[in-house]
Amino acid sequence: MKMFGLIDDLYDIGSIKIGSYKLKCGLITPFYIDLRHLISYPKTLEKLADALWEKISKTSPDRVCGVPYNAIALTSIICFKYNIPMLLKRKEKKDYGTKKMIEGLYHPREKCAIVEDVIVSGQSVIETIEPLEELGLTIQDIFVIVDREQGGSLALEKLGYNVTSLFKISEIFTHLKLRGKISSHDFDQFKRFIETHPVHF
Repeated sequence: MKMFGLIDDLYDIGSIKIGSYKLKCGLITPFYIDLRHLISYPKTLEKLADALWEKISKTSPDRVCGVPYNAIALTSIICFKYNIPMLLKRKEKKDYGTKKMIEGLYHPREKCAIVEDVIVSGQSVIETIEPLEELGLTIQDIFVIVDREQGGSLALEKLGYNVTSLFKISEIFTHLKLRGKISSHDFDQFKRFIETHPVHF
């Protein structure tokens, strides 16, 4: 019930949007999960961090790295609150100073958990994993707030990674329908869209 309350929170602050939106991959979608503005809702962000940490802690990672930029605030709260070292992956390598792609201290073969806000194709996750693995870190587990169930998690699992989500998009739709926040027509439309629009990287 506590987790369903988080869905209500996300809907009420406008993180679950109904309409026509274009995804990074170019696909036009009838709904959009926008978690960027969670930084303006610290209490909700903390609740999500706590819920995610319950899952992350079971894997006993040495480090945690958030996919830039959307998952960095969430990862920062987790690492600060639960005293676990954080790594920061840059969007692009600096051409000055240390020229590092990964910021933070680490040792080869340490286990690093990956945090993402929303998984669609999984491409952003792979772009975060690759430089970490090149440095000798071990990546096994990926934790995400929302899985859009359009193929990203399956693709990552086929590559040998474990993907754990707080919510699958179908669970979100089902809850919102039961709460009367979306119509049966919208529910059927969203379900049909997910089933007929897989996304691959």
